[in-house]
Amino acid sequence: MKLTPLDIQQQQFKVRFRGFDVREVDHFLEQTADAFSVLREVTKRQDEELHRLKLEKQGYKEREETFKRAMLNSQKVLEQMRENARKSAEVVIADAEVKAEKILNRAHSRLSQLHEDIAELKRQRVQIEVQIRAIIDAHTKLLEIGKEGMDDLDAEDTKIKVLNH
Repeated sequence: MKLTPLDIQQQQFKVRFRGFDVREVDHFLEQTADAFSVLREVTKRQDEELHRLKLEKQGYKEREETFKRAMLNSQKVLEQMRENARKSAEVVIADAEVKAEKILNRAHSRLSQLHEDIAELKRQRVQIEVQIRAIIDAHTKLLEIGKEGMDDLDAEDTKIKVLNH
């Protein structure tokens, strides 16, 4: 049974011979009812404050959970960004390696072509030297033939001069 201040104030006791002083009992009951009323009001306010604090605590817990989820999501996004950056770096490195390989291949091809060109130029030089020697030899023979012819002509001129004198 729930006792209220009104229950205390309206409580009636049977009067008996040599019983309690009714006025004192009524006065005590009124004081008790007043004190009980004050206590009840304090308890009511404390219950309301407790309820408010519980709601506030629940709000804080919900915010905490929201923050935890946000932190986890941020960490996941950060990890994804790191992974994407790592993958991008790998792609850039692979691309650079492919380009470097192509450049090296072109350089090797160019070097090979230059070696072939040098060998061809050396072959042409040797060929030109042979041709020049052949021309020089041919001119030398012509000069020798021409000199012999001149010597013969000089000898005939000398004979003619001797005969003419």
